[in-house]
Amino acid sequence: MKKLFFYLVLVMMVVLVGCSNNEAESQELVLTLDWFQNANHAGIYEALDKGFFADEGLDVTVKPPADPTAILSLVASGDSDFGMFYQPDLMQARNAGVPVIAVAGVVQRPLNSMMSLQSSGIDRPGKLSGKKVGYPGIPWNEAMLTTMLEADGLSRDDVELVDVGFALSQALLAGTVDAVVGAYWTHELIVMENEGHDANVMLPDEWGVPTYYELVLVASEKTVRDRPEIVKKFVKAFSKGYERALSDPQGSIDTLLKMNPDAEIDEAVDRAGVELIVPLWQAENQPFGSLVPERWTSFSDWMKSKGLIDQSVDPSSAYDTSFTGH
Repeated sequence: MKKLFFYLVLVMMVVLVGCSNNEAESQELVLTLDWFQNANHAGIYEALDKGFFADEGLDVTVKPPADPTAILSLVASGDSDFGMFYQPDLMQARNAGVPVIAVAGVVQRPLNSMMSLQSSGIDRPGKLSGKKVGYPGIPWNEAMLTTMLEADGLSRDDVELVDVGFALSQALLAGTVDAVVGAYWTHELIVMENEGHDANVMLPDEWGVPTYYELVLVASEKTVRDRPEIVKKFVKAFSKGYERALSDPQGSIDTLLKMNPDAEIDEAVDRAGVELIVPLWQAENQPFGSLVPERWTSFSDWMKSKGLIDQSVDPSSAYDTSFTGH
């Protein structure tokens, strides 16, 4: 009996030590979203729900931002390990000296767009002469508008720009403006259609603006330099989550809803939105997460031409392809 007792004690000690070592190896990380939970984040919640992060020894907490404008600052300071953000804003942040870089591409093309009501007959930028255009007060959106107008024979002086904040669809439906820029065709368009209003969508990269990544995964330069293995593991699990969502878009929305029971998620919008977004999560002939250098160069050149960033900004320093293999 004594031998059996000591054997059991020994087994329990081994189990406890093993558990202790596993806990010690589990790396706690924080990912801050770019906005409230929506279809664009479906892959993240798949990775959480299916244990892909846990498989890599990562204990990941996902947080929507308290202040969407402070996301890159949180990542740069180390208060958040990873963040979701937008290529144009990332380039402007780097221009201001914020040491944050992209480590994976998420949405491979612009979701930002110009919109008008179909009833207006405005289906191209060249029909906006003498019209009012609403925008969210973001300078680079004004530059986008200018390029789209110029691509269709107009100039910035041919329209009246109105700052409507983020009430873009409301301003359009109220007749306050004739068109808006800064509206997402995977969100505002669906909201308006669900309310019985058909809209025209004009995409910036079809009217002179170089295509860009609407959404990228970012980390600080310090994290990439000092903890590359953690970044590699995170990107691997993150990508597996999105690959799962790619294979079952509606199932990924089920997961999004299940894991965010208290969030204000518009299920009808996100179920329709995910079908529009899925083709944009993966570039043609590229795996999920790919970052194409030419895209960073062309968009950076455009931003420089519009005075949005300095000529000295090196676009190749704004991303790292080593974690996705591209």
